[in-house]
Amino acid sequence: MSKKVLIVTYYWPPAGGPGVQRWLKFVKYLPEFDINPIVFTPESASYPIVDESLNKELPEDLEVIKYPIKEPYKVAQIFSKQSAKTISKGIIRENNRQSLIEKLMLYVRGNFFIPDARIGWVKPSVNFLSGYLAENDIHTVITTGPPHSLHLIGFKLKQQLGLKWIADFRDPWTTIGYHKQLKLSKSSQKKHKDLEKQVLNIADNIIVTSNVTKKEFLKITNKPITVITNGYDDETLKKYSLDKKFTLSHIGSFLSKRNPKILWQALSELINEFTSFKDNFQLNLVGYVSDSIFESIKKYNLSNYINNIGYVSHEQSIEFQKKSQLLLLVEINSEETRCIIPGKLFEYMVSKRPIIAIGPKDSDIESIIKDTNTGFYFNYNDLQTLKNIILECYNQYKNENLKTYPVGIQKYHRKTLTNSLSQLL
Repeated sequence: MSKKVLIVTYYWPPAGGPGVQRWLKFVKYLPEFDINPIVFTPESASYPIVDESLNKELPEDLEVIKYPIKEPYKVAQIFSKQSAKTISKGIIRENNRQSLIEKLMLYVRGNFFIPDARIGWVKPSVNFLSGYLAENDIHTVITTGPPHSLHLIGFKLKQQLGLKWIADFRDPWTTIGYHKQLKLSKSSQKKHKDLEKQVLNIADNIIVTSNVTKKEFLKITNKPITVITNGYDDETLKKYSLDKKFTLSHIGSFLSKRNPKILWQALSELINEFTSFKDNFQLNLVGYVSDSIFESIKKYNLSNYINNIGYVSHEQSIEFQKKSQLLLLVEINSEETRCIIPGKLFEYMVSKRPIIAIGPKDSDIESIIKDTNTGFYFNYNDLQTLKNIILECYNQYKNENLKTYPVGIQKYHRKTLTNSLSQLL
């Protein structure tokens, strides 16, 4: 008889964006390892991004329990619809660009909704699940965050029922990039730290997506921590014709703090120095792009080379990845972001298009790209090296031999990763 497991997740189809992919794929493959997943998720959630195409990926026999949620962002929209929507996406503008209403919303979000704006869903969910789990003979619960308030559901169910609880961290908690921008008081900072410590020390097992996060959490808890990264699935194997232009494509949100000015400078210099490069280059921006990114691009006289696509479905994003000559991945240049491994990295890798990645020194992204031979990694001061590599890639493009030769990427297939998860269960 299959083992039943309840998965508590906020992001679920029709939610779009990277947050939904991880558990959508785990749920797809868990039955092959004799595990029956049951999903618990909000009803009528206020998702900042919607992708209806993901509904097609849901297994037909999957049991999904939807429970009502009251979303504070819906109330916030009364005061400023645009600001509420932007903040709910995790997009926080620089302090000098924030309006008074944005600053107020961030203060309220950071100090009155701890750990996050979905805290109000915890108590009613626990009340409902306490009965449901007992009635359906389910003894294992997995919570996935962010939002990290969902871990408090697992925490309280563990206390009440003594079941097995696994906490999955897709991103860190108190060291995540935007945490410092929430205008937290000292008492609020302490509450976050205390909750994080409680979760890490009460959960039976902890899953993280990077080795850097594992090292961080090992300073807080002695509980077993397993690294299970994000990955790729078979839909990325479809073939597309490459772009005629020398395209460099960034897929996903391009936030202001990820502004790679050395890249804009390198591209600007190559355009000025090589007429052929100028005639063939195109920068594809697929997803949300902050105003400061556009301003920097304009400053370096690159505006005429932009193909600004905007948000597309996951299926369409795969097409852009497969058709592009080069793929761009940028992470914030900070100590805290060394652990961040965007889910798109693995889809980039299997697209077999070279990756140009820019980020902090000694990051997990750097290790993965080098180990799999899927592209090039640069720090924020590697201007000349970056410029040389792009020119080298361009010459290969002109000779029609720009490609990668990946090694060892099979371990990042979603089914392989689900096997690792099944061993914990």
